[in-house]
Amino acid sequence: MSEKPTNSSYGVTDFRDLNSPIVDVRSPSEFFKGHWPGAINIPLFSDIERELIGKSYKKESRLKAIFNGLKISLKNSSKLIETILHTTSQKEEVNNSLRIYCWRGGMRSAAFAWLARTIGIKTYLLKGGYKSYRNWVLNQFEADLPIRLIGGKTGTRKTDLLNHINKENIYVIDLEGIANHRGSSFGSLGMEKQPTSQQFENILAEFLCDFHKNNAIEIWLEAESSNLGKCRIPNSLYTKMKKAPILEIIKSKNERIENLVNLYSQNSQNELKNAVKRISKRLGPQRTKEAIDAIEKKEWSKACEAMLDYYDKCYEYELKKTEKINSINLSGLDLKSSLKKILNENLNPL
Repeated sequence: MSEKPTNSSYGVTDFRDLNSPIVDVRSPSEFFKGHWPGAINIPLFSDIERELIGKSYKKESRLKAIFNGLKISLKNSSKLIETILHTTSQKEEVNNSLRIYCWRGGMRSAAFAWLARTIGIKTYLLKGGYKSYRNWVLNQFEADLPIRLIGGKTGTRKTDLLNHINKENIYVIDLEGIANHRGSSFGSLGMEKQPTSQQFENILAEFLCDFHKNNAIEIWLEAESSNLGKCRIPNSLYTKMKKAPILEIIKSKNERIENLVNLYSQNSQNELKNAVKRISKRLGPQRTKEAIDAIEKKEWSKACEAMLDYYDKCYEYELKKTEKINSINLSGLDLKSSLKKILNENLNPL
């Protein structure tokens, strides 16, 4: 669609088709909780300022809140203009324009857009604001999705296999990569800070939207529990995952231990011991002691083996709930050969 130099509001679908930087003018704490992925936060009010305006609305009047908001925004206008000019100067191809949203597409985005237009910037507002975007996000999980899962015991390199699949009719979503967590007590080790659950949903919804734009006929995901650290897979999507067919990866125990050693031994001993202690009640005192002692001595294989039985039993318990399972033995195969064998497998249709 063509961009018109107006201050009109656009629905989520049309808004996303515009070619301009997206600016979230909500406060930093609102932005942190969840935002349109890729948006830039240029807050009209700080968290403290927003709280003060909210109190004046509740205790005094709407007019008083508007007055206080204008007073603050006008005081900050010079700094805001500098930030707007810097943002648009970084994107020459968008012809000095910005897409803007606040919580409900109300006064904050309108005020920010007015300020931008005074210095010649074209502005496009999101109708309904971030709230409408969140409704769009949640709707992405309601659609029928052709899901296939990659399963297997810990250490079978499921994530590596998924991330190296390069086939036009298969669309891969790395849930652990989005959540920055591998799903176990050790899942956060070596990973960046996790997004909030709301932001996890936002990013995941964007991946599902991209799937619909591609020519792929299947979405491949790793079989996961409902929680990846503090990020929770949306219930409607998780329900679909529980009904999806699984391709179970089988690797020898020695290979799995070697993979786990390569993955986790680079972390500090304290981090590893703390991860063991978090599941000590489930491991039991003997296995907990064996694992911690092995970590202290840097006997990595022994440490892995002390915990592997527990994780294997958890996996086998979950696997019993699934009927649509194909198993494929990749023992002794490198990543390239494993991928070739997977993609040549005669899988049951979805």
